[in-house]
Amino acid sequence: MYGGDEVSAIVVDLGSHTCKAGYAGEDAPKAVFPSVVGSIDGMEIDDADNANMNSGSTPDSKSKGKSKFYVGSQDLGYRRDHMEVLSPMKDGVVVDWDMVENIWDHALRKCLLIDPKEHPMLFAESCSNSQQQREKTAEIMFEKYQVPALFLAKNAVLTSFASGRATSLVVDCGGGSTTVAPVQDGYVLQKAVSTSPIGGDFLSDCLLKSLESKGLPIKPRYAFKRKEVRPGEFQIVDLDLPNTTESYKLYSQRVIVSDIKECVCRAPDTPYDDTSYSNIPMTPYELPDGQTIEIGADRFKIPDILFNPSLALTIPGMENSIETTSSAHGLPQMVIESISKCDVDIRRELYSSILLSGGTASMQQLKERLEKDLLEESPQAARVKVLASGNATERRFSVWIGGSILASLGSFQQMWFSKSEFEEHGASYIQRKCP
Repeated sequence: MYGGDEVSAIVVDLGSHTCKAGYAGEDAPKAVFPSVVGSIDGMEIDDADNANMNSGSTPDSKSKGKSKFYVGSQDLGYRRDHMEVLSPMKDGVVVDWDMVENIWDHALRKCLLIDPKEHPMLFAESCSNSQQQREKTAEIMFEKYQVPALFLAKNAVLTSFASGRATSLVVDCGGGSTTVAPVQDGYVLQKAVSTSPIGGDFLSDCLLKSLESKGLPIKPRYAFKRKEVRPGEFQIVDLDLPNTTESYKLYSQRVIVSDIKECVCRAPDTPYDDTSYSNIPMTPYELPDGQTIEIGADRFKIPDILFNPSLALTIPGMENSIETTSSAHGLPQMVIESISKCDVDIRRELYSSILLSGGTASMQQLKERLEKDLLEESPQAARVKVLASGNATERRFSVWIGGSILASLGSFQQMWFSKSEFEEHGASYIQRKCP
């Protein structure tokens, strides 16, 4: 139906940290941008617009009700008075559909420059998506975007597909949460899915607080100006911008801290403790304002929070995260718990094909540490094998890549469902078509 060369399907993976969108059959998504939205209340729109008249960076803003939304890296990178940075997702599930529509608009119309009426759409969705969420997605796609056909696929299934496996245990370490989901013959075993509220954003916040407690404040890019005093020599001038919101400041700091995390952090070989790591060599990192900071034990302590969530409580400023950490289990416990809820027949196979995916999973040495811990804690008969795609980019995009492969297969073309089928058979049809 859509397998010809003329009409290619579009694959969209809206994660809690990044939105990825592109054409089925391609190796990587064309559009990659933050899945948060800048929002200014209606009362402040006029002032903000006057102040930013010359900025030239408001093409993606949309007025919706009383708020004006700004989407995409470029728009979010430009500081505006009173602009809050909000996420439309909570624990991987959509909580604000207005924002999501703006994100979809940006991905489809501004980045891919397509008319949605001409392309079938494959959407990646969280394993915890409810029937109502799926129904709402279908409704918006058919009513507002008038897409010819649609398919909703679970993240874990797509990751499994990207690695060429029908049965595997997918460990998805995303920005907002970590999910462990067993997949058998292309279906998620829902009863055995295990989730934790600790993801990349939580680790970034821990690193930020830890650096601040050591007197190393992270200055957002908008808060200073570099002035050239002599050729090659710069002076930093701090800017006073009192109308900047706390959420925008945190967003800007997280961008820098995420980069620090990716560059210098690595999972420790053994569980972290202050004594063992107190004398390790420092690693330098140059901040955007030109200041070079030295990072020591935090390089190992922050990644270890994935294995021991209560470690976060030892970081000054993170004491109020007790609610998050008390409900969270370490990665090895989540894996063992999830596999033990599956049928005995497939446990051996799951232990030998544990797949890592998500941006946080690209952290150095994470694969080796998880494998080591599982070998110690899993049943003796289990042959543990943790698999991770060749490079960090593939791990980050593994859900999207799985969707790209799936939607371009000739045998998949009968799986799409259209608006008329959806209207004729009702919401339960989605469950049958996209289990």
